[in-house]
Amino acid sequence: MTGPAGPWLLGVRHHGPGSARAVLAALAAARPAALLIEGPPEGDALLPLAADPRMRPPVALLAHAVDDPGRSSFWPMAAFSPEWVAIRWALDHGVPVRFIDLPAAHSLALREPAPGTRSDGAPGEGTPGGGAVEGIAPVVDPIRLLAETAGYDDPERWWEDVVEHRSPTRGTPGGGTTAGRTPTEGTAAVEAAGGGTTAVASTSRGPTGAGGGPTGGGTASVGADIGGTADDALVPFEALAEAMSALREAYGDGGHPRDAVREAYMRIQLRTARKEFGDGVAVVCGAWHVPALAARTTLAADRALLRGLPKVRTDLTWVPWTHRRLARHSGYGAGIDSPGWYGHLFAAADRPVERWMTKVAGLLREEDRFVSTAHVIEAVRLAETLAALRGRPLAGLAETTDAVRAVMCEGSDVPLALVRDRLIVGEALGEVPDTAPAVPLQRDLTRSQRTLRLKPEASERELDLDLRKETDAARSRLLHRLRLLGVGWGDPVAGRGSTGTFRESWRLSWEPELHVRVAEAGVWGTTVLTAATAKAESEAEAATALADVTALAERCLLAGLPGALPAVMRALADRAALDVDVGHLADALPALARSLRYGDVRSTDTAALTEVAAGLAERICVGLPPACTGLDADAAETLRDQVEAVHGAIGLLLAGTASAEGLRRRWHAVLRKLAAREAVAGIIRGRATRLLLDEGRLADDEATRLMGLALSPGTPPADAAAWIEGFVGGASGGGMLLVHDERLLGLVDAWLTGVPADMFTDVLPLLRRTFGAYEAGVRRTLGELVRRGPVAEGVRPNDGGRASGGFGPGLDGARADAVEPVLRLLLGRRPEPAEAAG
Repeated sequence: MTGPAGPWLLGVRHHGPGSARAVLAALAAARPAALLIEGPPEGDALLPLAADPRMRPPVALLAHAVDDPGRSSFWPMAAFSPEWVAIRWALDHGVPVRFIDLPAAHSLALREPAPGTRSDGAPGEGTPGGGAVEGIAPVVDPIRLLAETAGYDDPERWWEDVVEHRSPTRGTPGGGTTAGRTPTEGTAAVEAAGGGTTAVASTSRGPTGAGGGPTGGGTASVGADIGGTADDALVPFEALAEAMSALREAYGDGGHPRDAVREAYMRIQLRTARKEFGDGVAVVCGAWHVPALAARTTLAADRALLRGLPKVRTDLTWVPWTHRRLARHSGYGAGIDSPGWYGHLFAAADRPVERWMTKVAGLLREEDRFVSTAHVIEAVRLAETLAALRGRPLAGLAETTDAVRAVMCEGSDVPLALVRDRLIVGEALGEVPDTAPAVPLQRDLTRSQRTLRLKPEASERELDLDLRKETDAARSRLLHRLRLLGVGWGDPVAGRGSTGTFRESWRLSWEPELHVRVAEAGVWGTTVLTAATAKAESEAEAATALADVTALAERCLLAGLPGALPAVMRALADRAALDVDVGHLADALPALARSLRYGDVRSTDTAALTEVAAGLAERICVGLPPACTGLDADAAETLRDQVEAVHGAIGLLLAGTASAEGLRRRWHAVLRKLAAREAVAGIIRGRATRLLLDEGRLADDEATRLMGLALSPGTPPADAAAWIEGFVGGASGGGMLLVHDERLLGLVDAWLTGVPADMFTDVLPLLRRTFGAYEAGVRRTLGELVRRGPVAEGVRPNDGGRASGGFGPGLDGARADAVEPVLRLLLGRRPEPAEAAG
C-alpha cells in the first residue's frame, strides 16, 4: 500500500477466496476512482461482458497469435478469483477498470518454447496476472516460504488457517469481530489476505491460543486490531506488502527475470492512470508484484526495459473454463489443489463445514450409498474435534476429508475418490455469451452443438448413437469432422450393446484447450464442413503412404465429406498404382473394407472404393506368397498380423456377389500355399492353417496332418513352437480349439514332451506367450485334459472307466440326445421325417 489516500496496491493470491473477500472489502472502503487489474490490456474491450448475466465463471481470457493460433495463453478466473470480483465490483459501481499487465502481443512473442505448447505439449496458459506458464515450477513460492517461516510443512494448510478460516460470521482468531458487515461486502474476511502474514512471516509458530489456532506472536493481535473502520480494510494488504518486500529483498525476482519487464509496463500504466484520475487508483495484482509497483523508478528507466520487445498480432476473447483446469494437478502453474472447496468457502454465507457435509451426503446418496442425517452430524463433530486436536482455528479440508472417509465412506477411499473428483475439485464449466468475439468456425460449431443438442460438458460422459436416426447420424458426422480437424472433443469407444455398423459409442469431454484447437482449425474454413473438407483434401495431397490415404478415405466416409472424396480417391489410385510393397497393400486394405460397410447405413456411394479395394486384394494375392519367405521373427510376426487383417477384410468385400466369391477362392488358394510351403515362417504357416480350418476349407484330417508335419521330430523346436503360436496363439480362440479337438491337443502334448531338455529353455518363452494369453478357465480345462490323458478308442460311458473330476470317460449318448431338440429349435430346423414319425 502506498498510503491511506492512494494509490492502493491490493496484493492478492490468484484464485484465493480469502483474497477475493478482502479485495471486496478494501474496494468498498476506499471507493477508488479507477481500478487497474493485472491482465493483458488488449482485453479492456472485453471487460463489459463480465457484467452480462449469461457470463458464468469459471471463464478465461484467451489470447492467441492471429497468424499462429497455436501460440496462445489463458488468464483464467473463477467466481472466487480476486480479479473477477474486482472487475464485477467496478462494473457494478460504474468505476473505470483496465488491465495493466504486459500486452499479450509481447508476452506471446517472448515465449521461447514451441508455439502454443508447454513442455508436455499442451497449450500454454498464463497466470491470471499475465506471463505464460512454461511448464516449470517457480524457483520461489512465496506462500511456501511464509508457511515454512510460520512452522507449517503444508502451505495450503497455513493458507487455510490464516486466510480461509476467517469467514464473515465468525470472530477473528484474536477475538475481534466484524459486526455490521455483510458477506457481499466481504469485510468480515478483510484480514484474510494478510491478516496473519506479518506475524507468521516474522515469527515461528507459537503455542495454540484460546482461539484454537497458532498465535505466532502476531496473528491474533492483527485480528484483534481490525475493527470496523474503513482504514482497517486496508491493513491486511499493508502487512502482506511488507512481507513480500522482505521476500523480494532476499530472493530478487524469484527466478522470473521476465517479471522485470512486466512490472515496468505496469508502473507506466499506473503513472498514466494517476495523471488521469489522481491518486484515487486501486491496483489488484499478485502480491509478489506489489513491492516492484511501489518502487520509485523513472519513466525513462521503465521505457528502456520495454524497448525492442518482439510483437505479434493477437486476438482475445472470453472462453469457458473448468474447475479441473484450475486444479494444480492439471498442470496450471497458478492453480490450486481444491477449486471446488475454495468455491464453497467463498459462496457459503455461514456454517461452511455443515454445508459442505450436506453436499457430500447429497452426492453419496445420488450414488445409492446410505448416508443419513446422523452421518452428517457425526461427520461435522469429528471434523471439529480433529481441528481442535491438531491446533487449527477451524476444520479445514484435511479434517473434513478425514471425517467423510471415517463416517460416510466407512473407511474406504473408493467413494472418497468420487467426493474428491466431483466436489473438492469440481466439475463446473463456465459459460460465455454469444456476443463475445469468436472465430467464424467457433460460431458454426456452437450453432451445430445447439441444433444437435450436444452441450459441451467438463465431465467425461459416454454417448451411444443409432446411425439410423437422422439426429444421431448428424452427431456422428460432427464428431468425426472435429476429430479430422484435430479438435478431440470425443473419442470412439467400443459399444456395450450391438456391434452392428449402425451403432457408435463415444466418450465426450470438453476441455478449454479445445477453443485453441478450433481457432487453429479456422484457417481451413468458416464452417465445420468446409474446414474438414479442405483439410482432408490437403492431407490427401500431402500423404505419401498408401495406408495413410486409405485411413483418410475411411475418415472422410465417417465424417460425411463427399466434397473431399474425389481428391482422396485420386490420391488413393495414384499411391496404389505405384506401391509394390505387399506390407503396405496389406495395411491399406482393411481400412477400405471397413469403409465399404458404411454405404448402407450412411447412404454413401462406395463404388469407387470397391473397385480400388478389389484391385488391392488381387495384388495381395499375387505378391503375398513370395513376401512370406526369408523373414526374421519380428518381420514374420508383423506379416502374420497383416495376413489375418487381410483375411477379415476380404470377408467384408462385396459380400454375396459372384466377384467376391471368386476373390475368396483365390485367397483360400493363397492360404493353402502358405500352409504347405516349408520356406514360409512357421508362425505364418500356422496362422494360414488355422484360418482355413475356421473357414471350413480344411478337413480335420488335413489339419491334423499339417500339424503332424510341423511338429515332426525333424522340425527345429523353435520353428515348431512358432507354428503352434500361429495356429493356437493369442486371443484367437485357439485354446477352445484344443479343448474340443483332443487329436490336436494330443499332437501338441506329444511334441512338447519330446522336446530335448537342452532346447526346451529356448522354446519356453514362445510357449508361455502362446498359452499365457488364454483365459484362466481355458488353461484349467487344458490342464485337466492333459492330466487325464487320451481316452482309449471304443470306451463308452457304461464301460465303468474311471475319469478325472469334471470329465466322463466317454460320450453320454442319452444326454447328447436331450440337447438335440433345443439345438434344432435354435437353428430353426425341423426334425427329420424319421425322427418325427418315431
